[in-house]
Amino acid sequence: MPNRRHLCWSGDDPIQGRWLLAHGEGVAAHQHARGQLLYATSGLLATTTERGTWVAPADRISWTPPRFEHGHRAYGETELSILEVPAELCPALPSTPTVFAVSALLRAAVLKLTGGATLPPDVGDRLLRVLVDELTELPEQSMYLPEPADDRLRAVTDLLRGNPAESATLGELGRTVGASERTLSRLFRGELGMSFSQWRSQLRIQHALVHLGQGRSVTDTALRCGWANPTSFIETFAAILGQTPGSYQAAQQRNA
Repeated sequence: MPNRRHLCWSGDDPIQGRWLLAHGEGVAAHQHARGQLLYATSGLLATTTERGTWVAPADRISWTPPRFEHGHRAYGETELSILEVPAELCPALPSTPTVFAVSALLRAAVLKLTGGATLPPDVGDRLLRVLVDELTELPEQSMYLPEPADDRLRAVTDLLRGNPAESATLGELGRTVGASERTLSRLFRGELGMSFSQWRSQLRIQHALVHLGQGRSVTDTALRCGWANPTSFIETFAAILGQTPGSYQAAQQRNA
């Protein structure tokens, strides 16, 4: 059975295993001496750094490199399998937090290593190395929302965070914050590496995942998050996550 407790992790806390986080439970900013893999079998886990937020829905795996300051927050009751990765294996994985899709082999290896059974050290080491090798072959999931530094850009993204369903154009938002549409468009591309439309879609998808996890219908979620109709929401969701909102919600319910 997973452990349940208020988590406050420091670099040397023994945290490998399975944990259960309540909806809204968070972990304050911290860092680890080792790399860390977190696999959510239910719920949704957000990992936040000064650079932005990575979101891992159920059946995805989050990677955080050693000595990378970050915090976590759970949405919905979230069951986590947590693995520590020794420093010598970390260079094979990305240098920034990342969310990966999960293969059947990866899922089985994570659950075996965190299931509570005592494995011979050499067996556990070999299995962890297989797991890291598997991760290098898996696609990254586009679930990253970068955080701006420019004050004008931050003013726009703060408005959108406060109301993801906001339908104002970039020009209209620019007039509100005192910046031209051309300047803001350049900042989105240059500082955040994506267009205004892409950033807003990522924000809306992150909010949609929370609503779907809470049991809201696809239609209700689409309207609450700012899509004009369910069809456009389904198309955007499938393009980013590789599955429809309905299939994602069904998988969540099976896991629960």
